[in-house]
Amino acid sequence: MVEESVLRVPAARLQEQMRDILAAWGMNGRHALTTAEVLLAADLAGIDSHGSTLLALYEQQIRSGKAAPDPDISIVRDLGAVFVIDAGAGFGQVAGMMAVEGVIERANKFGLGACAVRNSNHYGAAGVYARRIAEAGLIGISTSSVWRPAIAPTGGKAAMLGTNPIAFAAPTSGDRPFLLDMATSAVAIGKLKLAIREGKTIPEGWAVTGEGAPQRHPTLDLADTLLLPLGGDRLHGGHKGYGLATMVEILSTALSGAAITPLRDPNAPAHDVGHFFMALDPAFFRDDASDFRADVDRLAAALRATPAADPGTPVMVAGDPEYAREDERRQRGIPLPHKLVDELRAIAERAGAPFLLDAEAV
Repeated sequence: MVEESVLRVPAARLQEQMRDILAAWGMNGRHALTTAEVLLAADLAGIDSHGSTLLALYEQQIRSGKAAPDPDISIVRDLGAVFVIDAGAGFGQVAGMMAVEGVIERANKFGLGACAVRNSNHYGAAGVYARRIAEAGLIGISTSSVWRPAIAPTGGKAAMLGTNPIAFAAPTSGDRPFLLDMATSAVAIGKLKLAIREGKTIPEGWAVTGEGAPQRHPTLDLADTLLLPLGGDRLHGGHKGYGLATMVEILSTALSGAAITPLRDPNAPAHDVGHFFMALDPAFFRDDASDFRADVDRLAAALRATPAADPGTPVMVAGDPEYAREDERRQRGIPLPHKLVDELRAIAERAGAPFLLDAEAV
């Protein structure tokens, strides 16, 4: 990102701006704060496609009636270690954090806790939830379906599955877990939106046209909505990404009773997105849970010590780049492209919320 093209905003101020907009849309104060915190976590980690830029989509979904700003969220099934949440057609962050708290509580009691969520919407970055579980000393897993299909199955030329993210986190002896957060498409659709905002083309291998040719123009791709699965075509392992996307779909929709993405009724009153969360307590598997954390530490250290093909680019493990960006952004502020700042200003004006970002360059 070109430094001169961004406004650097302190994290606390950006969170306040998002909270104010969400509250102006009708979210109660606690829900607005939770949603803003999840979005901010993505911005801090450099997952810019899942942070403040999502407010434009959220505004659109509220205006269309597909998302309820003040939903009635409830546990509709509760059987020991397993429970199901109906998110009331709200955005997924509040139901997601409710699920996280519940699976942590149940894993501490039973060794495992699992929650399926239905009747939800976009929930932000999957890794935020898995990380929160791991910070409680547990192994965390989170998956989600999405509100519209985007991935063409291997060998197909129609969008059938969503970008279907999966996140896995494991506690370490330190305060930062091992954290894998990935879409099962070649790229998250939010990165196409960022490319549009920044006026960039996209790399070959991210998407194809409706005729199956490589797609380089993100605006056209958003119209076609034909992302490739993780790996790209079959020759490069795309069938594996396709299989992972289907696995996430089963966990997130068939298990919860949410709408199955390729079968969703476009005229339904809500998107009915599904999520899945699971926590495992290593203390139920090892005589001493600290031995598990030490083994994760040793594994990560061994991987980082791998001789690098490029001496200037050391080997990392999942989570390392995001933690580095988080440290840098907490110190220097979160870089927002001026086009995004203008969009947030317009959103705040339409919502009747104060605009707080102009004077916050650092």
